Amino acid sequence: MTINPLVLLTFFPLAGALLVVFLPAENRKTLRWTALGTSLVTFALSLWALSLYRVGEASMQLVINQPWFKIGSSQVSFIMGVDGISILLVLLTTFLTPISILSTWSAVQEHVKGFMLLFLLLESGMLGVFLALDLALFYIFWEFTLIPMIFLIGIWGGENKVYAAVKFFLFTMVGSVLMLLAILFLGLQAGTFSWMELAANRGLFAAAQIVLFLAFGVAFAIKVPMWPLHTWLPDAHVEAPTAGSVILAGVLLKMGAYGFLRFNLSLFPQATVQLAPWMAVLAIIGILYGAAVSYAQKDMKKLVAYSSVSHLGFVMLGIFALNFQGMSGAVLQMVNHGISTGALFLIVGMLYERRHTRALAEFGGVWKSMPVLGGIAMVVMLSSAGLPGLNGFVGEFTILLGAFGAKALGSPWFAGFATLGVILAAVYLLYWFEKVFFGAIHKEENRVLRDLNFREIITLTPLLIVIFWIGLYPKPFFNLINPGVEQLAALIQSAAVALH
Repeated sequence: MTINPLVLLTFFPLAGALLVVFLPAENRKTLRWTALGTSLVTFALSLWALSLYRVGEASMQLVINQPWFKIGSSQVSFIMGVDGISILLVLLTTFLTPISILSTWSAVQEHVKGFMLLFLLLESGMLGVFLALDLALFYIFWEFTLIPMIFLIGIWGGENKVYAAVKFFLFTMVGSVLMLLAILFLGLQAGTFSWMELAANRGLFAAAQIVLFLAFGVAFAIKVPMWPLHTWLPDAHVEAPTAGSVILAGVLLKMGAYGFLRFNLSLFPQATVQLAPWMAVLAIIGILYGAAVSYAQKDMKKLVAYSSVSHLGFVMLGIFALNFQGMSGAVLQMVNHGISTGALFLIVGMLYERRHTRALAEFGGVWKSMPVLGGIAMVVMLSSAGLPGLNGFVGEFTILLGAFGAKALGSPWFAGFATLGVILAAVYLLYWFEKVFFGAIHKEENRVLRDLNFREIITLTPLLIVIFWIGLYPKPFFNLINPGVEQLAALIQSAAVALH
């Protein structure tokens, strides 16, 4: 009997978590290495799954489908599969997890056992979200990711950690309840919770498409987060430990955008076409609002947190352009944001470890004492600003191309306003970089800051490699993304024709 690669990939972190449970709490070094080793093996398993993946095919691959239990007469099954939309997000998850764990070596000194246990549980839950193809199974994984993240913020967070954790929980649960009701309605109506069977029988719930779109959409919009449902994010980011912020920005926010692509667009295509302009308006507001508020911040971590609202606005604009270019760019930009913003949070964390403050006014001239960090921070900052030759440019340009020619949006002005967001991003990122790294040293503490050690360089180097790889040669990534997105764009086009 062979084990499905996706099942092994999803549940392997649980094996590592189980091992951590039985290790003595005082042996911090062993705990750290066990968690790091588990996450590295999980990354290797994701590369194995990628090697089995047939590039160029739009269909779900490596599928496992086993009946599980029934709710009334409706079948819940254990169904997992991967396509071009989810494979990159799986790789992003397994790539960022060991980097995040490595960043905790000196940052997390208290309750190391609990931290590593929760981090591995979180990785398993995130992988399940991207691979589950039964709505009930998806919901279980979706809710499961909430538990470790709440404790990571609430125990290892900053001064207002409990407030941030409770706010994160309440926002997410409100959206989750609406999504649960919609899932139960679909499953009981169709007799199955299988995404593939529901997608093949949309006529069973055609009359309720808009209500169902909104029920799923609120849950996903909170997670993205879209304006005006974003207010939990700055608190969660600022109070979370550095590794928590990296995984929150890098992976957890992508669960919302992925949910729109996987479920809203494929199950409710006509509602998607009808509501696309309104979703694009919210995306544009998020782009401009997030950029403007980022510039106003005095706390480095809060600045990067609000930048996520702006950058994820681009992702949502690409999705609701409802064409091939927009959606392909959106999927790639999810990866780009995870890499670049994850790196920004690591840099802010490294500065905080040395100065124990995130206030911009406390820095200045840091390049003189930390030239290695300054050089790395410059590349990461420019990638987040969308400089040609780095990863951010490829995703944003493709999204803008899609938005400019989007028939679903009815106006090129959406792309015009989004372009203004690119300019504003350059403004607040250059402002941050200038305040921290340039100018004279006014605080004596900044004169004696030690530069990055070997572990910190190793932590940031893989992110730099991917930043340049996607920026200079994005073809392998688009080869994975395009077939699935092309199929989804054709479905939306058919729905648009049917409506008109």
